[in-house]
Amino acid sequence: MWDKESTPYWQAMADGYMASHKDVTIEMVDLGSSDYMTVLATQLAGSADLDIVTIKDIPGYANLINLDYLKPLNEVLTRDTGDFNGTIEQLTTDDGNFYAVPFRSDFWVLYYNKDLFDKAGVEYPSNDLTMEDYDALARKMTSGSGDTKVYGCHYHTWRSAASLFSILDGKNTIIDGKYDFMKPTYDMVIAQQKDGICMDYGYLKTSSLHYSAAFENQQCAMVNMGSWFISTLEAYMKDAETKFNWGIVKYPHPAGAEAGSTLGTVTSLAINADSPKAEAAADFINWCVSEEGAQAIAKTGTFPACGSAATAEIIKSTEGFPEDSNSVDALTTSNVYLEMPYTQYASDIETILNAEHDAIMTMSETVDEGIQNMNDQVPAVLG
Repeated sequence: MWDKESTPYWQAMADGYMASHKDVTIEMVDLGSSDYMTVLATQLAGSADLDIVTIKDIPGYANLINLDYLKPLNEVLTRDTGDFNGTIEQLTTDDGNFYAVPFRSDFWVLYYNKDLFDKAGVEYPSNDLTMEDYDALARKMTSGSGDTKVYGCHYHTWRSAASLFSILDGKNTIIDGKYDFMKPTYDMVIAQQKDGICMDYGYLKTSSLHYSAAFENQQCAMVNMGSWFISTLEAYMKDAETKFNWGIVKYPHPAGAEAGSTLGTVTSLAINADSPKAEAAADFINWCVSEEGAQAIAKTGTFPACGSAATAEIIKSTEGFPEDSNSVDALTTSNVYLEMPYTQYASDIETILNAEHDAIMTMSETVDEGIQNMNDQVPAVLG
């Protein structure tokens, strides 16, 4: 694992398990967050005495599988895979096995400034917002000019923030090598940028303006971002000179997609293929994704991979969480699509898509040109 001292759920998981398993001692090995997956692979290559390993990202996960360092967990996991909102399937490899089990899941929601909506006399966004509704709302909420301008929406410079609305109907993935399905989303975002509905991507890149600053400074009425931003906002509002009311709703989705369909990232647990304590390791993993384990994780302000009414209640009880029912309901997802599902080519695909995203968003390429380049380059990687 990494960043033990600054990440409270590690100790909470270990302590929670040991409290009900008195004969077990869990020793944590902190490899640091910098190049974690590379360092982990090196440790495993040297037959390190590690039983359970934490998976930080998909390219690193794919590499460990290719090196035969991980144990298949299909016969190990006792919880129904359906409880993971589709993420297990997205971690499953071509051989039909999955080699890691998510215990933590961050999913994307839409944050909005209630005070700005009230001032504009515009109804708050709902928990069933189509892309067309979202675009219209962003346009309606854009006002002013210069330093006092309020943008209707805001897209951080990550590719996921602008392009991945397109995968939420479940019909396409970003690892198939065909990207025409992204055109409506890119067309919408570029039109918003040209019309001044969102900030210019080039400006955001050169200024390094953080999404939190844009929202906290009330420069935008809405921002789409991961659930990790909730605790950031709660902490900010405690000491902010200018406080404002905010809320969240479920992520905007294409027409025909189920409300609550959203993007996600997972942090997972795996078992070293050479572990002599694989049975005990499996028991720990199953505890972490049980209701007891999920609640222990939620109490640290972290979203467990298998959420429930009880874990949602724990999260919403944190100081500063919005009190409206829509914000509470937004904590429940229906389908979670990983920003990068498993593929052995994840790293190469990521490089191509990021480069083309940058070209499209800076308008050095048209949407059609960028998508064609994706269509040409990714299949060459896939072979």
